Amino acid sequence: MLSTDTDVLKAAEDWRRAGKGVALATVIETWGSAPRAIGSHLIIDEDANFLGSVSGGCVEGSVITEALDVIADGRPRVLEFGVADETAWRVGLSCGGRIKIYVERVE
Repeated sequence: MLSTDTDVLKAAEDWRRAGKGVALATVIETWGSAPRAIGSHLIIDEDANFLGSVSGGCVEGSVITEALDVIADGRPRVLEFGVADETAWRVGLSCGGRIKIYVERVE
């Protein structure tokens, strides 16, 4: 079991060395009751395998989908998740907080 973000980053390095396309998602901002702290990581490979967490599970599926696009086109993205009336039917944080996640391809 991976116990630290250092372990997750080491796994990302191992996946790249094995020739896989890899993206790194990092929590860059939080507001209110956020499930994970700034600096938390999720890594995703081109086959949608992943390790780590940026939200305790509530938005990981959406982050993985975006990460696959980042791996494919190389363009980083900033994703924002939270709870608001206009986003009630989309993926969000049930805890009531908001988070920003930076997703980049690992070169």
